[in-house]
This record gives sequence, structure tokens and C-alpha cells, in this order.
Amino acid sequence: MKIGTVREIKAQEFRVGLTPAAAQEAVAHGHEVLVETGAGLGAGFNDSDYEAAGAKILGDAAKVFAEAEMIVKVKEPQASERAMLREGQLLFTYLHLAADPAQTHDLMKAGATCIAYETVTAKDGTLPLLAPMSEVAGRLAPQMGAWTLQKANGGRGVLLGGVPGVSPAKVVVIGGGVVGTNAARVAAGMGADVTVLDKSLPRLRYLDDTFGGTFRTAYASKAETEALVAASDLVIGAVLIPGAAAPKLVTREMLKTMKPGAAIVDVAIDQGGCVETSHPTTHDDPIYEVEGIMHYCVANMPGAVARTATLALSNATQPFLLALADKGWERACAEDPHLAAGLNVHAGKVTYKAVAEALDLPFDAPDAVMHAAE
Repeated sequence: MKIGTVREIKAQEFRVGLTPAAAQEAVAHGHEVLVETGAGLGAGFNDSDYEAAGAKILGDAAKVFAEAEMIVKVKEPQASERAMLREGQLLFTYLHLAADPAQTHDLMKAGATCIAYETVTAKDGTLPLLAPMSEVAGRLAPQMGAWTLQKANGGRGVLLGGVPGVSPAKVVVIGGGVVGTNAARVAAGMGADVTVLDKSLPRLRYLDDTFGGTFRTAYASKAETEALVAASDLVIGAVLIPGAAAPKLVTREMLKTMKPGAAIVDVAIDQGGCVETSHPTTHDDPIYEVEGIMHYCVANMPGAVARTATLALSNATQPFLLALADKGWERACAEDPHLAAGLNVHAGKVTYKAVAEALDLPFDAPDAVMHAAE
């Protein structure tokens, strides 16, 4: 198979879909790897690194899209990239379609087969291709929150860990999954007073048993959420419903009860955000203010630590990438229902139920379209 990767063009996105090591593995499996010149520079990989791995360097993204049978990316294709997709081409990347009707319609129009990293599952029900970026984003969130809280950035001027004689900042993490757990660990490590909210009692028990001396847990009732948000200096939104739009758990009215200059880091912004007043921002202009509360809503947070994030993502995606290339997407998905769970769009049809429901579109079961493709 001809596998292509291109330079990411989303604002301040420095990750790359294929590392030289992943390219070398694909070449060893008998595939041809096509890389846009300069695609890996943001993550510290030169064209010569890819050439040494056996990849072919092409001059621009258009040439890669034209030649490749499978496009491997990090972020969702931007409008100019979607225009280059074609019928029958395979796209393997993060998509987050439930909050992006324009992208969804463009992918349907292109006729491509689109497999989303964020909905591929594992045997234990976890999301193995989302997990590494969730870990990165979770660990970054307290750092970004601490920066947002600085007075020069519009924040309260509160140090997350406090100092002797001065109380630390109060941090509330909404969601106790991968993002929330990593955010809570880092925030607590920075000396903050941290509480994690979740509605799953088994998850709360796990967090309490594992991290009981590090941070507190609380059941995410409406009343408890309102009380903790009102008392907080920093709120980290870490809610995920796989493939679906994030629920709005922090309302504009709740912002009015918060301390002036408090900060919100909405890590769920890729899925529409879990704060009513959130909208996506970029690393170029990451912060804005609503009701006196500073919002940090960068939609590609891990792009700030591109090398770490690229290596972590490649470690997770490589087995699935090779399966798709070695077997073709139909056989690979037929043999692995967990990979099939990543199928979001095929031949103009939406094949992921939560996306169809979020965007009020017809839903076609993956099994049905796979049988039709055989």
C-alpha cells in the first residue's frame, strides 16, 4: 500500500502522523511511504531521517494526497486538505466529527473511508489511540492553567502551589478518566488543593484507593459541581463521551459565582467543550475572558509538546496502521471489531452512531458497509 503523511497545517500544530521509525516498519512490511517535505520538522524529524528509513520525500501535500492510498495524519483534515481526498482513499487520523458538521459533510462528499483514532477501542473498553494524547493533554492542563492564572494573562495572580503561610490554589477536575487522572496528578504534584469530580462510583473508588493521599474525589451531582466550581481558582474540563459531543456541565450562570480572574482549561474542546462558554482557540491566541473568567480552550494542546506527543501517538497507532496497510481496511476491520469501531465515514455514509445522532444524519452500521465493500 502507498502510505502518505503530510505537514499538519492547523495553527501551531507541530506533530506529524508518521515518525521515521513507523515509516521504517511500514517499508519493512513491503509498503511505500510518501512524506511531504518538512512534514516532521516540528517534531524534530528531518527529511533525511525519513529517507534513511526508506520513505520517499514529495514536494507538497497535493502530491502526497494524489499518490497515497492511505493518508495518516494527526489532526482532522482542514478544508483545503478535505478537498484533496478522493473516493476510495483511506484516512487515518483524529476526526472529532460530532462537533464538526462542516468536516463531516466534506468527508461524506469526498467518498473516502475515514477511521478516527478517538473511537478505536481496546478489549477492556478503553480508547488506546486517544489515551496517549489524553495523557499528554491531562499533564499539560495544570501547566496551562497555572499560566492562565498569572496576572499578566488576566488571571487572579494565584500560584498553584501557594507558599508557606499562603494557601494553594483550589483546582477542580471534572471527569476522572485518563485526562482527569493525569491532570489531577500533576496539579497535586504542583502543590494545588485538588478535587476530581466523576459520576462513576467504581471510578471514584479506584481513584480514591490509588491516589487517596494525593487528591480528593467527589460525586458529580449538580449541587456538588456548582459548589466546587464556585470555590475554585482553576477548573479543568476533562469529560469524554466517546465519539459524541461533550455535555455542558459548567454553565454561564455558574461562571458568575466564580472568583474574578479564575481560570478554566477545557480539554474537552475537541468534542465541543464541557463548558457552555467555551469555543476553540489556538496556541497563537489561547485565552479569552467571559464573565470575568479566563478560558483556555486550545483544541490541539499536545501540539505544544510535539516531539513527546508524536512519539507517544506513533507507539499507539503503529499496530493498527500496519494492520490496515497489510490487510486492507475491509479485512482489517472485519478481523478486529475494535479497529472497526474507528470507522466513522465510508463512501458518503456516517458509520458511527454517536456522530450521526449529534449531527442529525442517517446512520449506517459498520458491518453493513463492510459487507457492501467486499
